[in-house]
Amino acid sequence: LVENVLRTAIFEQGEMQLRKEKIDLHAIIRQVIRNIEIQVRKRKGEIITHLDASDSIIEGDGLHITNVIYNLIDNAIKYSADTPRVEIFTRDGIAEIAIAFRDNGIGISRENQKRIFEKLYRVPTGNIHNVKGFGLGLSYVKGVIEKHGGSVDVSSELKKGSTFTIHIPRTHEKENQSALV
Repeated sequence: LVENVLRTAIFEQGEMQLRKEKIDLHAIIRQVIRNIEIQVRKRKGEIITHLDASDSIIEGDGLHITNVIYNLIDNAIKYSADTPRVEIFTRDGIAEIAIAFRDNGIGISRENQKRIFEKLYRVPTGNIHNVKGFGLGLSYVKGVIEKHGGSVDVSSELKKGSTFTIHIPRTHEKENQSALV
């Protein structure tokens, strides 16, 4: 919690400096899945990947991008009913890569979708408080992705699950695969 509050405070003051380097999004996704696998298995769930982007290299801050991916997968698991099923897709864009996280969770109403990226906002769940959190994760996700020049959006339907999609510019020249002779 303290770490997330500090991150959020730094974002608001505009002081966060990204340490950009070439990172492989597919490798980060696989590593996060390995780290979170026990949590998924405990609930007899599964994470399925469709890593279809042909170029998964971006210039980005590996620590923050890892935190973003962890946060989105963790939320998908936490907000799934009984047996979580999370699917992760990557696809190529013109100058970007898109990563979608689809779950079989409780879903988010249209009115709440408008506010979920606000700091400290949590979707009201009535008397059910079985999911711990402080409403910082998605505002952090949005801040990191926007700081990378990207965007994040959500598509959701109550009782049918949610899909969070992030778009991140590659900001590197695709290396020429064929040498000129």
